[in-house]
Amino acid sequence: MLTQSAKDGFDTLLMQSLKTGMAPSGTPVEVSVLADDAGIPEKKMVVLTVSSYLFRLMAMFYFTPDAATRAHFARINNIAEAEMSEQTFMDAIAESGNLCCGILNRDLGNFFPHIGMSTPNVIDSNCAAYLQTLNCQHVRHFAVDMDGSPRFHVTLSVSAYADIDFAVSAEELGSDTGELELF
Repeated sequence: MLTQSAKDGFDTLLMQSLKTGMAPSGTPVEVSVLADDAGIPEKKMVVLTVSSYLFRLMAMFYFTPDAATRAHFARINNIAEAEMSEQTFMDAIAESGNLCCGILNRDLGNFFPHIGMSTPNVIDSNCAAYLQTLNCQHVRHFAVDMDGSPRFHVTLSVSAYADIDFAVSAEELGSDTGELELF
């Protein structure tokens, strides 16, 4: 149901959103594709869903609640690490996932009408073992590397409810996080 061009398009748009949303402005981010999820060590994940009438996309942002991860999200949010409560830390991680999926949602809007996005949910990373029960037509695992930060991992899964074919060009890639729209 998903053409190779559509799979590449979902991958490209997610990779671009990770480069924009996972690091402080101006920090170089390298996103690479992993062969499988065997090397993903993180213990928790933030899960978000982007859906339309034609597909359901899940993005799973893995993390370990340790000092290095806390320092990264404190830096992104311009908060002193010592001032981050456990709730502030979890909110920062969820907001980073929300930002990435918001960028992805916006960019997918160039191809699909009527797209919606869920709120972030933090769950145990062992839940990813049940991903195959969703009958996904496309699953891809990514590693996200930034200077001075731990390596993060992200899994993309897409379930299609119709034939989907689209191609992403440089013009469709968002270069920033956008501005807040008021309705």
